[in-house]
Amino acid sequence: MSSLIVVHPYFDGVWPFAADHFHTLWQAQGTVEFIRLEPAGDQPSLGEIAPDPAKVKRLACLGVPVTLECLQLFTGLEEATFQGSYGSHISEGPIQEHLQQAGITVYNQPTEGFWGQTVAEYGLALTLCGLRRIPQLHHAILSSRVPWDYEAPNGMGQPGARGHQFGDDPNFTSGTIAGKRVRIVGAGNIGSRYASFVNMLGADVATWDPYASEPCFHRAGARKEWHLSELVKDAEIFAPMVPLIESTQGIVTAEHINALPTGCLVVLATRARICDMEALRKRVLADELSLTADVWDVEPLPLDDPLLGRHNVVHTPHNAGRTIDANRTWAEKLVVQFKPQ
Repeated sequence: MSSLIVVHPYFDGVWPFAADHFHTLWQAQGTVEFIRLEPAGDQPSLGEIAPDPAKVKRLACLGVPVTLECLQLFTGLEEATFQGSYGSHISEGPIQEHLQQAGITVYNQPTEGFWGQTVAEYGLALTLCGLRRIPQLHHAILSSRVPWDYEAPNGMGQPGARGHQFGDDPNFTSGTIAGKRVRIVGAGNIGSRYASFVNMLGADVATWDPYASEPCFHRAGARKEWHLSELVKDAEIFAPMVPLIESTQGIVTAEHINALPTGCLVVLATRARICDMEALRKRVLADELSLTADVWDVEPLPLDDPLLGRHNVVHTPHNAGRTIDANRTWAEKLVVQFKPQ
């Protein structure tokens, strides 16, 4: 046995399709021992699971507890990855020292690009839903035929009022992405992809990201904005798309939110608390902005949250990043780092 994959049910609870795809990829290269722990009972450590650890040359340990004593049994180990539900679950200290001294190459996820495409596409979908009120209309026609009635009172239409096949809300940014001023915070894995999508659809795209290199903007088809305070001034669609870390929490301040033009559509697909949510809530509830969001300042949203069910809000339950494809990409970005067999 030269290749071993061990999987903890806690890992499957976060990445339910990743381990099996990892197994499939390794199987294409040769024989693999695949061990998935039972979800109940005592959970053994790595050393208690492997039937013959001394013969293992490459190892994928997915969520299974690891001790120094475990690793000392793997005398032939050359390459390994030790992944928890979110990132590596091997901490600095004796275990790391042993891995280095034994000359074992350890692989980790290089970036969070494994869910970049999934979240960016979801952001695009949220944008389209916000522009065209697709979820609101879907919900309305489940219990009423009123949305089907486009006739003006007495059959006499008025400029700017409801007309045939028009279900948008003209008080907010609506219609097509083409021609809209889309303003994005972040040119990373998600923001750059989203920018390329809306650019392809004909939007005027500008992005602020002081840490991104010039090619990030060029490849995305976005103009680089040097000042966040300028980015928000003319936004018709505003999409803050950076990860939530200490330096980005609240990076979009109340001042920035309040500077957004009335009617602007705000798209939240990464983390809510990169924005001043109190200021955003205030303007959305005042019908000054529309919102389409997969992430929230309180999760899950209370059923009596005033944002739920509003005519100017599209809401989904924080599931943008976990498609089957993202699970598979998670596995692929680790597998390719191992030496070809």
